[in-house]
Amino acid sequence: MGTVLRSDVAERPGVDAAGTVDAAGTVAKAGTAAKTVAVAAAVDPPVDGCAGASVGGVQAAGELGLSRSEFARAVQLGIVRAGPAAGGAARYARTELDRVRAAEGPPAALRGRVEAVAGAEAAAAVLGVGPSRFTRLARCGHLIPVGYRINRYRAVVWLYLAGELREFAAREPGALRTAAPPADRELMAAKADLRPRKWRGRHVGLLLRGTADPWEQAAVLASVLPEDVVRDAVPDPAERIVLAALGPPPPYGHPRTPVAAAVAERLLRAEAPEEVHWYRTGLDSALAGARGQSKPTGERGPT
Repeated sequence: MGTVLRSDVAERPGVDAAGTVDAAGTVAKAGTAAKTVAVAAAVDPPVDGCAGASVGGVQAAGELGLSRSEFARAVQLGIVRAGPAAGGAARYARTELDRVRAAEGPPAALRGRVEAVAGAEAAAAVLGVGPSRFTRLARCGHLIPVGYRINRYRAVVWLYLAGELREFAAREPGALRTAAPPADRELMAAKADLRPRKWRGRHVGLLLRGTADPWEQAAVLASVLPEDVVRDAVPDPAERIVLAALGPPPPYGHPRTPVAAAVAERLLRAEAPEEVHWYRTGLDSALAGARGQSKPTGERGPT
């Protein structure tokens, strides 16, 4: 798998416009706090003195005509931006909800952007192909998952944005009908599965787009690396404490039961040596910028 993925390797990870980590560029710096996704659907009361200025996730979702999961996906994708948290739960300014309504139009349009389908059969139906062809396209990296679930059999069920599947069908009609190209045949012969790696790239890209803080950027990159690699990259224990404190929470939908969580936990870490090298290089670059800007402390984080 290492040899067939070498084209993905570059000196520093970057982020493309869709929120996917690519193989060139620098760490993106824009948007909202990286920790908003996991608390997107939290129930929390209005903040004293500013009732009406901002609302919690459940109320915000209702005002936008979204379910909790749809709202969490909108936050994940950066469509809805969270404001300052209150008591650990994200708040959403009414001005932000007004902006989203004006930009997206009717609730049906917004729901269309965040609509996701789970599993090969449902995703294949959107593309109009059989599940086996869809699985080949996904395993070979042509279709990037937006999330995952762990089912009762402890198997990973990938989620895909329905809109992206339709766009792929319109853009690549040949891929839905013709035989697999040589590159795909090579990947399948090697029993490669790029879905976890492609999902991690997308997940990290969205998180990096969501923060301009250099220490949070470093924490995002450290979160997908094996612990021994992080210890080697960050020998200072105080800095590792800061990175752990600033690290992103598990993505929305991450299971809470120990058995399922153990399965999902493997999706959060880079695997192939090239992938590890990629994120390690990005971490080194982010740390250099963070250290040049401020010093970390064990109690308060970067200062």
